[in-house]
Amino acid sequence: MPGQPGWTNLDRMTSSTTTARRGGPVVGLLVLLWLVGLLALLWWAFALGMESWADQQSNGGARAAELGRQGNQLLLALAVVAAGGPALIALAAYWMRLVRTGTVFLVLAVAIGIPALWVAAHAYRDLAPSPPPPGPPGHCVELSGGDTRCPGG
Repeated sequence: MPGQPGWTNLDRMTSSTTTARRGGPVVGLLVLLWLVGLLALLWWAFALGMESWADQQSNGGARAAELGRQGNQLLLALAVVAAGGPALIALAAYWMRLVRTGTVFLVLAVAIGIPALWVAAHAYRDLAPSPPPPGPPGHCVELSGGDTRCPGG
């Protein structure tokens, strides 16, 4: 009984408390992996920036289109990792009954996810091939006003 000699806080622990204590290292590992992923993408951004600078200095921007495509791929990956990491951590935290931790990472996922969604949409639009412009018609087109001659002759 609480209040009797020899009764400790360890005796009051429930199974949910021990589950939460076991989930801490898993959530910590996920946070570490998320941060390493972000650092790797930032390193890629730095390398891409240096490559673009070198291309501008030595080749006059001959590879600008290819480097722009790689930059858009980087933005897409950064948006997915930046917003998806906290969402995954929140899911794992809720599953392990770490409610406060899950709430913090869920708010972080939403706060990062809203601008990341906008950035990803623009990067994807730039990556997606645009449809070719329509060509001239391959047959005779009658002009308005009763003229039955084909345009151009």
